[in-house]
Formats: sequence, C-alpha cells, structure tokens
Amino acid sequence: MNHNEAHRSHRVGWLRAAVMGANDGIVSTASLVIGVAAAHAARGDILLAGVAGLVAGAMSMAAGEYVSVSSQADTEKADLALEQQHLDDNLEYEQEELAEIYRGRGLDEDLARQVAEQLMEHDALGAHARDELGIFERVSARPLQAAWASAATFSVGAALPLLAAFVAPEGQVLSMVAGLSLLSLAVLGGLAARAGGARISVGVARVTFWGALAMALTAGVGRLFGAAA
Repeated sequence: MNHNEAHRSHRVGWLRAAVMGANDGIVSTASLVIGVAAAHAARGDILLAGVAGLVAGAMSMAAGEYVSVSSQADTEKADLALEQQHLDDNLEYEQEELAEIYRGRGLDEDLARQVAEQLMEHDALGAHARDELGIFERVSARPLQAAWASAATFSVGAALPLLAAFVAPEGQVLSMVAGLSLLSLAVLGGLAARAGGARISVGVARVTFWGALAMALTAGVGRLFGAAA
C-alpha cells in the first residue's frame, strides 16, 4: 500500500521567519514611504527613506531572529543536558517517569513499562526529549536558517513598495504604493496560509487588515507633520 502523508510541521521554523520577514518588509517600508510622501517630500527623499528602511529593517530582522531563536536553542540544549544528567544519576526513575507519561496517554500499566523500557534502550535521551520535554528534531530551533529567511524575505517585501514609488507618476505615489502593497500582502497571506495548510481567506484578511491600518496611520502622521511644517 502506498500511503503518502504530506505533513507541514517541518516547515514551521523557516516559514514563520519568512512570512514575518516578508510581511514586515512590505508593511514597514510601504508605511514609511507613504508617511514621507504624505508629508509632501520630494521623490528623491521618499526613495532614500525607503532604501534606508529596507537596509535597516533587513539587518534588524536578521539580528532579531538570530538572537531570539538562539535563545530558544540555548534553552533546548540546557534542558537536554539536564535530562542527560538525570538519566546518568537515576535511570530507573527516569524510565518510570516515561512510563507514567505513556499511561497518561492511554496505555495500560504493563504496556507503558514495556514501551518506556524499549525506547530507552534504543535512545533514552531522545525518548525523553520527545515525550517529556517536547523537543523534536524536525521543529527544533535553527538560528541561522531563521535569520537568513527573515532578512531575505524582508528585502524582497520591502522592494515592492520601493518599486511602486519609483515608477509612480508624480502625484500618485501614495495610491500606487498603497495599492501594490495591499495586493502583495494579500498574495503573501494566501501563500502562507496554503503552505501552512490553513484557510486562504483567513490568511489574506488578517495580513491586509493590519497592513492597511499601518499605512493609514503613518499617512495620517505624515500629513499632520507635513502640514505643521
């Protein structure tokens, strides 16, 4: 029997970082460009602000992802080291602890003990990592992967509103940047939802709503301070 199951949980690490990077790239850069444009700045100033936002944002996303995911990885390593120490100190207690977990999941007394014993004979630390600590290899923290995914997708996302600002006719920068950015956010939300196995309509709605809100607020700030100047 050919039984192929297309699970998606292995994508969690890079998908989360990539979606957050692309979303932030579009929203923050579009909002920045719209805010500066709403203040009646020259096109050169608008593009300069956008490019600066792209570079600073990509580096910030990479650094933030690397630091946060490294902290998660450090915690996982510390927990595994502590668990290994417990196994070295009292193997029988740890086996009973694992059997208790399996009893709580529905196995009877004898079977729970047999499963715990056999799994620990094969890989004691791996069994406790999975079933006691909830640490799985396929979703474990990978700092460099998260940093690169976030920075790269941020740059791609940020380039879209910059391109719109560059090609927009005079007087249409706001509308073209907002329109292209919202369209890009909708596509991003749909693709992320599809990759994660969620409803596409939900993914589209949530990213476009927050993107539109951010752009509207920064446009208001730009107009306020532009008028004050």
